[in-house]
Order: sequence, then structure tokens, then C-alpha cells
Amino acid sequence: MDHVRFGRTGLRVSRLCLGTMTFGFQCDDEASFAIMDAAYDAGISFWDTADAYPLGGPTETIGRTEELIGRWLERHGSRDDIVLATKCFFRTGPNVWDQGNSRKNIMRAIDASLRRLGTDYVDLYQIHFFDRSTPIDETLQAMDDLVRSGKVRYVGCSNTMAYQLARSIGRSEVLKVSRFESVQPRYNLLFRENERELFPLCAEEDVAVIPYNPLAGGLLTGKHKAGSPTEGTRFTLGGAGAMYSERYWQDQMFTSVEDIRAVAEDAGVPMTTLAIQWVLANPVITAPIIGASRPEQLAASVAAAEAPLADDVKARLDELTAPYRQGDHER
Repeated sequence: MDHVRFGRTGLRVSRLCLGTMTFGFQCDDEASFAIMDAAYDAGISFWDTADAYPLGGPTETIGRTEELIGRWLERHGSRDDIVLATKCFFRTGPNVWDQGNSRKNIMRAIDASLRRLGTDYVDLYQIHFFDRSTPIDETLQAMDDLVRSGKVRYVGCSNTMAYQLARSIGRSEVLKVSRFESVQPRYNLLFRENERELFPLCAEEDVAVIPYNPLAGGLLTGKHKAGSPTEGTRFTLGGAGAMYSERYWQDQMFTSVEDIRAVAEDAGVPMTTLAIQWVLANPVITAPIIGASRPEQLAASVAAAEAPLADDVKARLDELTAPYRQGDHER
């Protein structure tokens, strides 16, 4: 597995990042451990999680994903073999202030994550969403304190608009505190809107981009058929099912998937591999976040990191999915 520079920092991360948000709900303990084993064996040493995971689970499962990762790390025996990222923002405690990006919640949330993960530091700590009710200066200064304390090596953000990231970088320069070294946006062949403003900003400011949903929640694997959402997938997963259906379960997207399927067949590669190859072909991308519900599913993603996408194939995919770049496709 190739490793690449993480934005402007000296850190190098694997070309693929393991997404863990299904561990502890969609994936039981045994499957979660098997996926982590397979990812590590494949050279995927950059892992992403969040304090609110698993996705779609009931309240009592909050934090379960971090606990499973902590158990894997303990069993593995070497914390330093993994570049570990987690996030905070969502409500994960009994009090109304146990959420958001306030100093109080950030300090509480990192300590809780470290306990669950069984470690004294994380390599990347991210705000899961931008918090409009908290001044960005308060958030940045709290995150800087975590870096200075040694609990966090780098800080980043997720689900952040271009103007929010730009202002955050500007304020960190004024305050002389740690800045967001990465952003975690949604990006795939069926959602390209971040190419317009966010990605040019990241290229100019040398911000690492670690996109989630490179397979559009599984739609780009080609396994789904139009009609009722497929049971046992993210489209029916607890409280997250409606969100994924709204994002991707649309007639035009199914039409696009069939067009992409034809390109994959002509290229002689699985749809999963093709979709991730396309994400990796964008020079602004550092490491797409890939997920799996079974360990064997990782193979097609790993294959994408081993073989670059041909220029003519990329051009064909770019043309087919151009409406998703403008955000003017039918909904």
C-alpha cells in the first residue's frame, strides 16, 4: 500500500483510509474484528472513526465503535502501527452541553474517546460538523490546547463548507494556533459539488482531503436495483436509512449507475474498483475513506489503489457525471 503526505504536514498516511462507522451495529463484533484484520493485512494503516458511531444505532450503542477499535488495538499490541482519527460534535452524553464544538464538549469528548480507544493520544481529531452556535475561535483554541497537551497530533474538520474552512484557516493564522490540516467531505461520482469551491481551496492551502462515501453508500457497487431500498444495507440502517435514501435512492442516479456499469465492463474492472479509482484520480484527494460489511469486500477497494485509472476512462466518467458537479441534477 502506497503512503502519501498528509496535506502540508510531515505525516504520511496509507492511500486508503478504513471507515469504521458500521462497527458495532451493522457489523457485529466478529465481523468488525475481521475487517480490521483484513485492512491491516492489506496495508491500510489510516483508520477513521467518531465518538457517535456506530451509524444508525440506538442511543445505547453510542461509543461502541471506538470501544471495538480499542479492543483490536489492545489485541494487536502496538498502538503506533495505526494512524488513528476520530471526531466529535454529536450529542454523546446525558447533558444538553454534551454536544457541539464548545471548549467544554471538546475537552469532555476527547477524554471519553481516549478511554474507549484505550490510548493516550489520537493522530487526528476532527470536528464532525461545523457548529454555528460556537465561535470558531473558541473551537480552534480548544483544539490547539489538545495538540499542546499531547492528546492530539493534528486537527481537522468534516462536513465543512469552503467558506467555513477558509475562515477557520484565517482565524487560526490570526490566533497563532493549530489549524485544520484536513477536511472530510462527501465525494463520489454521484456527488461532485465540492469540486467547485472546496477542492480548489484545499489545493491552494495544502489541506488534506479524506472523502467519505466514495461508493455512494454502496450504490456504486452496482448491487442495488431501483425500487424499495435493499434490506440489511445502509439504506435501511436504523436512523441513517432515510438519510442515505434521500442522498442516493433517486431514479436519475440509478440511470447513472447503469451508465457507469457499462464503462466498468468496457474497462474490465469491478464497479467498486472503478468508482474508487476515479476518486483517487483527483490530485487533491489524499485518502478516500472506504468501508465494508465483510472483510472480503476490501479487495476491490485495495485493487483501486494498486492500479491508476486510465485517462480516457476518467474522461468518459467525468462526462457522464458532469451534472452532479454542478448540483443541478434532478432530485
